[in-house]
Amino acid sequence: MPIKIEPTWLQALAPEFEKPYFKSLSQFLKAEKVAGKTIYPPGPLIFNAFNSTPFDQVKVVILGQDPYHNPNEAMGLSFSVPKGIRVPPSLQNIYKELASDVNLQIPNHGDLSAWAAQGVFLLNAMLSVEKNKPGSHQKIGWQDFTDAVIQTISEGRSHVVFMLWGNFAKQKKALIDPSKHLVLEAAHPSPLARGAYFGSKHFSQANAYLKANGRKEIDWALVA
Repeated sequence: MPIKIEPTWLQALAPEFEKPYFKSLSQFLKAEKVAGKTIYPPGPLIFNAFNSTPFDQVKVVILGQDPYHNPNEAMGLSFSVPKGIRVPPSLQNIYKELASDVNLQIPNHGDLSAWAAQGVFLLNAMLSVEKNKPGSHQKIGWQDFTDAVIQTISEGRSHVVFMLWGNFAKQKKALIDPSKHLVLEAAHPSPLARGAYFGSKHFSQANAYLKANGRKEIDWALVA
C-alpha cells in the first residue's frame, strides 16, 4: 500500500515504513476494513497531521493519545474536530486556558487546522481507532511509529516546542533532547483532571521561545 503522506515526512520516516511492525499495522487495518468495521478517522485523514504540517515546518508539537471514536469527530489532528461538531470537553478547557494565557476570544468551533498550517504538529500517539471503542488500536503498532516520529523531530529539527499534557504524553519526554528543544509539561486538559491543567501558560511560553530563537510566533487565534 503506497503511503499517502507529505514528501518531507515520507523522506524523514522512510525507514519506518519498511519495518515489520508497520507492514503488520497496514495489514491489520486492511483486514478490519474488509471485515466491515468502521475505523476513525477515515482513511484519507489518518495522516492528516503530517499532510497539514510538513516536517521542515514543525514549530510546536501537541501530543494527544487516541483519535475521537464517535462519528464525524476524528479528523487526524489531535484534539481537533471539524467545524459544526460540538467542541469536546478537553478542547473546551484548552480554549479556556488559551483565553486566560494569551487573552484570546474562545472560538465557536473545534477545528484546529489553522494551527496546523502555521507549524503546530497535532499528533496523536495512535492514528486510528474503531468506532465506539476507545483505545482499540493502542497495541497494533502505532506507538512504535509515533515514538519514531517524535525522535525524528527531536534529532532532525531544532528549537521545537513539545507540549506534553497528562501522564501518557509526559512518558514521551525520554524521546526528546531537551538541549535542542523546549519541553512543556502539564496535567491533561480533560475535566477529569479537575482543573489542574489551568494556569500552565504553554501558549505564551511557546511563542516566547520561538521568538527568542528567531522563529515566527504562532497566531493562536481561531477565527470562525
